[in-house]
Amino acid sequence: MATAVTVDKDRKYQSEVNDHSKRIMTEYYDQLARAAKGGEPSGFLMISGNCVEILRAFDMHPVFPEVNALQLAIRKQSLPMILKAEQMGYSSDNCAYVKADVGMLMSGGYGPQGTIPYPSLVVCNYVGCNVYVKWFEHIAEFCKAPLYLLDIPFLREGDAPGQDDITYVVRQLEELIATCSRITGKPFDIDKLREVLALSARAEDGWSRAKELCKVKPAPFDAYFDSINMMGPINVLRGTTQAAGFFAFAVEAFEALAAQHKGPLAEERFRTVVEGPPPYPYYRNFRNLFSAWGAVAVNSTYSTVGGLWEWGFRHDPRRPLESIAEQMLVENLTNRSLTARYQQIRRYVEEWEADALVIHSIKSCRLCSAGQGDMREYFTRELGVPTLLVESDLEDPRYSSEAQMKNRIDAFFESLEHRKFLRKGTGGDA
Repeated sequence: MATAVTVDKDRKYQSEVNDHSKRIMTEYYDQLARAAKGGEPSGFLMISGNCVEILRAFDMHPVFPEVNALQLAIRKQSLPMILKAEQMGYSSDNCAYVKADVGMLMSGGYGPQGTIPYPSLVVCNYVGCNVYVKWFEHIAEFCKAPLYLLDIPFLREGDAPGQDDITYVVRQLEELIATCSRITGKPFDIDKLREVLALSARAEDGWSRAKELCKVKPAPFDAYFDSINMMGPINVLRGTTQAAGFFAFAVEAFEALAAQHKGPLAEERFRTVVEGPPPYPYYRNFRNLFSAWGAVAVNSTYSTVGGLWEWGFRHDPRRPLESIAEQMLVENLTNRSLTARYQQIRRYVEEWEADALVIHSIKSCRLCSAGQGDMREYFTRELGVPTLLVESDLEDPRYSSEAQMKNRIDAFFESLEHRKFLRKGTGGDA
């Protein structure tokens, strides 16, 4: 049975950092509501490998359909939208993000009471997932908005794109800039873009430092569940003073917690690395299943879906378009090969000294779930890393069984606890 592990409600990271994140994300949605009412220009983007800085240089409000979809799931409002999309003809096997967003879009007024603006421009920055191409084509058709499709070459091998790839993407960014200028009626200001990129780099510095602090024992925050709260500022608000200020504040708080040897739980018993998105319809309950065992994620792949900032990449105001192209090509999770994901996870396990790998496989996401069975076998048999694989969905509540998931999680940590006990009894590390 799981040993009761309580969460200290007075932890600074909970009361202040998470509240700060929620506050600035609320302000973001308030801005969208004003933009919708005032007819201000907006651009739709995906999270992974996005070029939000270019939109900000033209004062276009960035809108992220996948974030809007997960907000529905968190609020347990996704299923009616999914069913509406399926009634329109979308398959049950389609990405649940797509169906929730399309269902909301076709329900009369985008967002709660029409508080999210329709796009002035749809920017499909195709990175890794070909489902996004059709999704954004549909959005453009439904909203009668112009579509710009950025073609990002897949990272074939190695960790660095070739100069030809960078040049290829930069030329497309120049076309996108001309499109934004035409839609907004504003000339392109390279100095303004540099200012935006400098703010992005400040936020990326803070994100990287926060993730690095999770090497401390105990980790000052959960680098899966708490990182998801931080993904709003780093992905949605990147390039703003709000995001840069948030991460300065977060780092200060986490450094204080690390110095005091405090973490998100009263006791950190297991350190995990987590692969895959969470089940947003059951987000709190999913976290509680791990907290009950004193399991804290010290790193996660999903938190890097927008960028691998902790490995040193920064947007560079001195090379504005080139650095944006590099981020889109290589510095994000979804444009990397499966073997590159293996290397990323292995580095996390080794450098962050994790006890186990947890894989959450997503029923409706082929990009995230493809190959995860082989991944479990590789880490378990080849590297000797205890690995748990559980399955549900990030958006559709019909594909989740909390009782079944609890049984598998409990059995895994019981085994892990027994393994630790045996190692301690034979003089190994506890």
